[in-house]
Amino acid sequence: MEDAYARSVAEVLDFFGVDPNKGLSDSQVVLNAKIHGKNVLPEEKRTPFWKLVLKQFDDLLVKILIAAAIVSFILALVNGETGLTAFLEPFVILLILAANAAVGVITETNAERALEELRAYQADIATVLRNGCFSILPATDLVPGDIVEVCVGSKVPADMRMIEMLSDQLRVDQAILTGESFSVEKELKSTTAINAVYQDKTNILFSGTVVVAGRARAVVVGVGANTAMGSIRDSMLQTDDEATPLKKKLDEFGTFLAKVIAGICVLVWIVNIGHFHDPSHGGFLRGAIHYFKIAVALAVAAIPEGLPAVVTTCLALGTKRMARLNAIVRSLPSVETLGCTTVICSDKTGTLTTNMMSVSKICVVHSFHHHPMIAEYNVSGTTYAPEGIIFDSSGIQLEFPAQLPCLLHVAMCSALCNESVLQYNPEKGNYEKIGESTEVALRALAEKVGIPGFDSMPSALHVLSKHERASYCNHYWENQFKKVSILEFSRDRKMMSVLCSRKQTEIMFSKGAPESIISRCSNILCNDDGSTVPLSAAIRDEIESRFHSFAGKETLRCLALAMKQMPMGLQSLSFDDEKDLTFIGLVGMLDPPREEVRNAMLSCMTAGIRVIVVTGDNKSTAESLCRKIGAFDHLEDFVGCSYTASEFEELPALQQTLALQRMALFTRVEPAHKRMLVEALQNQNEVVAMTGDGVNDAPALKKADIGIAMGSGTAVAKSASDMVLADDNFASIVAAVAEGRAIYNNTKQFIRYMISSNIGEVVCIFVAAVLGIPDTLAPVQLLWVNLVTDGLPATAIGFNKQDSDVMKAKPRKVNEAVVNGWLFFRYLVIGAYVGLATVAGFVWWFVYSDSGPKLPYNELMNFDSCSTRETTYPCSIFEDKHPSTVSMTVLVVVEMFNALNNLSENQSLFVIPPWSNLWLVGSIILTMMFHMLILYVHPLSVLFSVTPLSWAEWTVVLYLSFPV
Repeated sequence: MEDAYARSVAEVLDFFGVDPNKGLSDSQVVLNAKIHGKNVLPEEKRTPFWKLVLKQFDDLLVKILIAAAIVSFILALVNGETGLTAFLEPFVILLILAANAAVGVITETNAERALEELRAYQADIATVLRNGCFSILPATDLVPGDIVEVCVGSKVPADMRMIEMLSDQLRVDQAILTGESFSVEKELKSTTAINAVYQDKTNILFSGTVVVAGRARAVVVGVGANTAMGSIRDSMLQTDDEATPLKKKLDEFGTFLAKVIAGICVLVWIVNIGHFHDPSHGGFLRGAIHYFKIAVALAVAAIPEGLPAVVTTCLALGTKRMARLNAIVRSLPSVETLGCTTVICSDKTGTLTTNMMSVSKICVVHSFHHHPMIAEYNVSGTTYAPEGIIFDSSGIQLEFPAQLPCLLHVAMCSALCNESVLQYNPEKGNYEKIGESTEVALRALAEKVGIPGFDSMPSALHVLSKHERASYCNHYWENQFKKVSILEFSRDRKMMSVLCSRKQTEIMFSKGAPESIISRCSNILCNDDGSTVPLSAAIRDEIESRFHSFAGKETLRCLALAMKQMPMGLQSLSFDDEKDLTFIGLVGMLDPPREEVRNAMLSCMTAGIRVIVVTGDNKSTAESLCRKIGAFDHLEDFVGCSYTASEFEELPALQQTLALQRMALFTRVEPAHKRMLVEALQNQNEVVAMTGDGVNDAPALKKADIGIAMGSGTAVAKSASDMVLADDNFASIVAAVAEGRAIYNNTKQFIRYMISSNIGEVVCIFVAAVLGIPDTLAPVQLLWVNLVTDGLPATAIGFNKQDSDVMKAKPRKVNEAVVNGWLFFRYLVIGAYVGLATVAGFVWWFVYSDSGPKLPYNELMNFDSCSTRETTYPCSIFEDKHPSTVSMTVLVVVEMFNALNNLSENQSLFVIPPWSNLWLVGSIILTMMFHMLILYVHPLSVLFSVTPLSWAEWTVVLYLSFPV
């Protein structure tokens, strides 16, 4: 039943054909279960493991590599090669790809858990009326039409329409669904609101929310996927993961590289068609195959095999650094997405605020005779912790607040007229509430006021353990006074009272809505001497004007406290006793903003990032909080920058677009609106980060470019997110953004480094093929250079320090290329030099080296016809391993010098010296040690077809390498 909230109780019961005194019959239960199914969120179709694995290979560069591996394997077989050398290259390529895929699969499987955890919010059992009697059943057996009873502490088992109140009121905490900071009062009458949002449906109990006060009966109107929780699950399913900006850029770059490679390979093959007939190949076909092998070698040379692995490693290092900043990254690529975030949509309750009600103001009557008449006090402390200081209106700290009569009675009344519990949780290391948050705020206030008669009171309390300290003063008052009778809160009176006796005196303490309490008061307690005097019209007006300023301008939630001496021996209270009260004081409380939020917001603005506050709370509360934070001081007022969800939906499309560009505050939202906001911003090409902690935030967290969940939030929100803030602190997001930008800069640096070295290899093979000299490098040598000698320094470049002004720049454009035209030209120049130096080393050995054959250059050009001519040297000289070893060593050493060029994009080595990144220096030393290893250790040198070099050869290598 979709519109149960708009129908009367009788209509809803009629619709399901159920008698509210008997419940459903067995036959009706069976029938309804057939139609509507079980009350569970249906299981997901999970992505099969093989699909996840295949998905990791869905990348152009990876596909080219696989093709190269297969081709080189087939060619090896065709040429009749056997043993290790034939299989080495394909094997190494596949090994790298497998490692890369493993990292990807692990990250993906974590994401699937999000939907599993939604089930944790479903209640386990329910008290159900069937066939005229109540029984306790598993919540999964509920069907629409069932009559269910709920009471304090029970989790609502399905979406239900209220049909009967069994107490004065019923209050439900639905923060996980709507993000409202206060519990919500439920009622029986139908809702008339048009386009009602969850907050308007005051007669519906939503599945997964918790009852915090009262008892009631309700009829089930939605089960399983047809509940508010179910609709959240559906919208999480509809959300496809977007590719991150870096992934898109790398894909584009890969496509570009693939085209260039294909072009060059074909070109090399065509240039050498004339050589296919050379006798050394033994026939045209063999010649074609030989040059096809060279083309394959080219492909292997041009693709940075190490790139996927190095990007993954760099992001993983970034996540480690972020974890130290309390930002725990769940999906690797999102690290870098943070760097180009342009809008942060921040949840209000729990992210910008502490989500712990606390009393911030107290107003009492100071004196009847002297001015000033009214005294105001400010209370510090933003959590439930019993730590905080009370200041007077001029900002001076009160040493012993409990010595002032009104504050003493405020503490008594707060402790006694209270049904909640405040306790310390040693596992989480924080103070927790059971019951209404407003009542817990009063418990904390009683702790801050302290107890009278101890001169060393505040310091004496510090000696206690946290467990004892949590409610020490509250317990003191509860031991001093014995509770005799309670008048529960009711909606018409808007107050509650409790009768207490102490040493033969009976006192009634009352608390409630200020308008109810003040109208019932005839006396006031004075704070200067503790006397009780009649309440005059002037004082009443003064108190009321303070109340309006608390509730209006400062949007505090206000309660008034009062007391009354009762006749001795009275055992019970009646409503008639609640008159002629003595006014004690007025307290104002709020969900306080976190202290560090203001500076974090300001640094967002400097970094060109807009913050939009999104909340389920009402507009005035949210606007006042934004003013308190101080981050919106640049807005004169909130006109045109603050919208409720329904106001925004009513705007025509064009005005919605304009409103989005100025919006700073979005209120009265439900889950679907958050997701709509994210989508609308993404359509304007914004990169959106969304923060949230409730189940209601999950769809938006999943939809956003980067979803950020709170550490104290629900498991569902955490699993739908890309990143979790361990300390729930908005300021950590800002630190993480800076880290994300630094990571992107480093990623750019090492991609450029790897590309310039690959260009060098391509130039080297291309030039050798065009000149017609023997192959300078074997495919397996190229692989070694690409993986080990480029991979290590490239990874170390990921450790470059952040630039000092990283948070002063505007976010980079999402479509900014990793390598743009000018840079590509710079790398072509460096790459060309690297390639020519490598060829030069090869030619030098044949033509000039003392240990070489000292051939004339044209003999080297015509090497392939050697076997058919009379020569002064043996043809086996072209099989010598020295020249290719010199070439490979030149390539490696050039790369090491080139790595030092990449410490910063625009600053020279004199500004940023090599030791600013010791990892890089270390990786260069390690790489050179590896290289020495394959040169001078026998089995390895055979595998890589290299040979030890003499000192003379090393000198030439250094001469050729240094200029880069």
